[in-house]
Amino acid sequence: MPKAKTTTRKTSKKAKAGKIAVKALSKVESKLPAKQIKKTTTKSTKRQKKTLKEETQENANEVSKRQIIEQFATKKGDTGSPEVQIALSTQKIYNLTKHLEQNPKDNHSRRGLLKIISKRRRILNYLHNKDEERYAALIKSLGLKK
Repeated sequence: MPKAKTTTRKTSKKAKAGKIAVKALSKVESKLPAKQIKKTTTKSTKRQKKTLKEETQENANEVSKRQIIEQFATKKGDTGSPEVQIALSTQKIYNLTKHLEQNPKDNHSRRGLLKIISKRRRILNYLHNKDEERYAALIKSLGLKK
């Protein structure tokens, strides 16, 4: 009868380095007071950085939204005219398109994009039927086809 093979598991260099790093970190943390331990963890700093990025992006979108409203408004305080609605939806379409280029599997956002596109098309048709001159000026200023 042949002898059964006994296999020993070899640990990779990365795994050994990770274990050593965990041991070293636990030794350092045991010497630090509780307040300093929270400051040294990397997860909390990543979360803070991410929220700062989100805040700057939200502020940038808010500024561009205000600029769009000011640019396309027919009178002061106008946010509901077809020109403003079409310009805002065009900006949303642009932002979602950039997002989908980076995240091609995000089908939920893709559905939202299609809804915004169809809504913009309906408002464009309304404006075209109501006033062709305003429609032509808006298409030209936004750089849209048709």
